[in-house]
Amino acid sequence: MPKAPVNGIELYYESHGEGPAIVFAHGRGGNHMSWWQQVPAFREEYRCITFDHRGWGASSDSANPRGRSAFVEDLGGLLDHLGVDRTFLVAQSMGGLTCLGFALAHPQRVMGLVLGDTTGGVGDPAVMEAIRDVNPPAGGLGRTLSAGFIDQHPDMAFLYQQIEGLNPELPVNEISPAFRDPSGPQAADLAGFKVPTLLIVGEEDLIFPPKVIRATHELIPGSRLEVVPGAAHSTHLEKPQVFNRLINEFLVQVNAASPAAATAD
Repeated sequence: MPKAPVNGIELYYESHGEGPAIVFAHGRGGNHMSWWQQVPAFREEYRCITFDHRGWGASSDSANPRGRSAFVEDLGGLLDHLGVDRTFLVAQSMGGLTCLGFALAHPQRVMGLVLGDTTGGVGDPAVMEAIRDVNPPAGGLGRTLSAGFIDQHPDMAFLYQQIEGLNPELPVNEISPAFRDPSGPQAADLAGFKVPTLLIVGEEDLIFPPKVIRATHELIPGSRLEVVPGAAHSTHLEKPQVFNRLINEFLVQVNAASPAAATAD
């Protein structure tokens, strides 16, 4: 099992394919296996890197657990370990804390950012107001998957549960408060943000409904927003062909606008 010694822990990761790097950062209910429908779609042209956040999957945490406070630093350490100078970032839910945080701290290392079903922890009043009255179910599959998907694809819903079951037990509110923290990135922090950004959200997302992601999109200069019908909080799982197509279009657009990106590590 490949593990990187990062910030005093062992961070599990996988690397598939060659070419410009794409790092996929999973959500609270996932781990590196969550991206099983994305890696095969991109590994022929890109180096696809998946990993388990500290405390998730096969990654350890320190004796005095740092949890999400170390996510950004961990990502930087993983990239350094792998010799990756610049990369695309694709996040789902909790992974947005990692990826937007890293892109704000190290924009020169990020060729493009995809925020899937996540605000990335933006704390601006506009986003806080949009999310204020959002009350998703406390647990169960209906918290993250659409009712139609659960009904029509019980096998996939079961697989989602199996992947989630590889993680340690965590309370539902372990991560949620980070997305309602008004001290997160503000409009002023994002005003000069120049990393190309794509936001994708399921039309039926109960955790971050489209109005919340739209408020986030309006704060990120030049960003693009795509709302996916028939998906909830796991667009990458529920509508993988649409999710992958949107990402591929985005990558092609960014590479065309910045030829140097296509040859970056």
